[in-house]
Amino acid sequence: MTTSQMETKLTSQPRSNGMTNGGARIVVDDDDEVLSPTDLSEMLAEGTKEAHDRAENCQFVKDFLRGCIKRELFKRGTAALYFVYMAIEEEIEKNKDHPHIAPIYFPAELHRREALARDLEYFYGEDWESQISLSAGTKPYVDRIHEVGQNDPVLLVAHSYTRYMGDLSGGQILKKVALRALKLPSTGEGLNFYQFEGIHSHKGFKQLYRSRMNELELDAETKGRIVDESNRAFGFNMMVFTELEEIGKTIKEEVQDAGFGHGHAEIMEGGDINKCPYYAAKMVASGNPTFACQLAMTLLSHPPCQMALAACVAFFAGFAAWYLL
Repeated sequence: MTTSQMETKLTSQPRSNGMTNGGARIVVDDDDEVLSPTDLSEMLAEGTKEAHDRAENCQFVKDFLRGCIKRELFKRGTAALYFVYMAIEEEIEKNKDHPHIAPIYFPAELHRREALARDLEYFYGEDWESQISLSAGTKPYVDRIHEVGQNDPVLLVAHSYTRYMGDLSGGQILKKVALRALKLPSTGEGLNFYQFEGIHSHKGFKQLYRSRMNELELDAETKGRIVDESNRAFGFNMMVFTELEEIGKTIKEEVQDAGFGHGHAEIMEGGDINKCPYYAAKMVASGNPTFACQLAMTLLSHPPCQMALAACVAFFAGFAAWYLL
C-alpha cells in the first residue's frame, strides 16, 4: 500500500493542512470525526484514563508543572527520553512495513531521537554520549519496547500512541514551563524535543493519527491488548518519574521559579498546587465554583495583590467623594 493510497479523507471535501508524508499530501478536515466506542482511539482514551491521571499526579510531574525543576533532573530526564525514543524508533523502523505500523509511520513528523540528541549536546556538550547511560529506572521500559518490536509488533501502536500523542498535547505545556523555569533561550536550544517542525497543526495531525489508528484492521482482542500495553507504558513512565524524584532528593541545587517572579513561589505556600492562583483561575474558568473563593483569598494574602487592592479601593473612594461633592 502506498502512502497516497493510505491518505485519510474525513469529509467529501477535505482541506489540506500542509503536512506531507513520503512526499504525498496528508489531507485532513477541521471538523470533528464521528467516533464509535469501539474505535481504537476511543478505547485508548477511555482505557488509559486512570493511568494517565496517576502519571499526571505523581510528585515529579506536579513539581514540574509548578516550575519546580532542577536543571540536573531535567538533563537526566532528557537522557532517559533519548533511550526510550531510540528504542521506539529503532523498532518502528524495523517494522515500518508491518500492516499495523505502516499507516502510522510518520518519521519526518514524529521521530524525536535527533531532536533529543541536539538537546543533550546543548546540556552536556559535544561529548554528551559519553556522559549519559541507561538508568535502572528506564531500562525496563526500553527492554519492553524491544521485546514488543521483536515478538509482537502490533503493540508498538500502544507505545507510539502513548509517547507521541502525549508530546503533542501535554508536552507543549511542559515546554513552556521548562522555558521559564530553566531560563532557556527563546530560540529553542534545550527544547528541541518539544518542537515538531514537520507538523504545522498539532490538532490536525492528532486527528489524522487517531483516524489512521481507527482504520487498522484489528479484532476486539487485539485492541484490548493494545490498551493494556498502553497502560503498561504509562507505568514505565511513572517508574522513570519516580527514579528522577528520588535522585532529586540528593541534589543540592536551587530550584528556579517558572518565570512568574518571586511572588509565585511565595503564593505556593509549601507546594500545594491548590493554593496556586494560576491553578485556581484555571479551575474557575473551567466552571468549578469551589475555587472562586479560594482564588480571591489566595490573591488577597499576597502583599502585591493587597497593595493593588488598596490602590483600587482608594481610587474608588476618591471618585465617590468627588461625585458626592
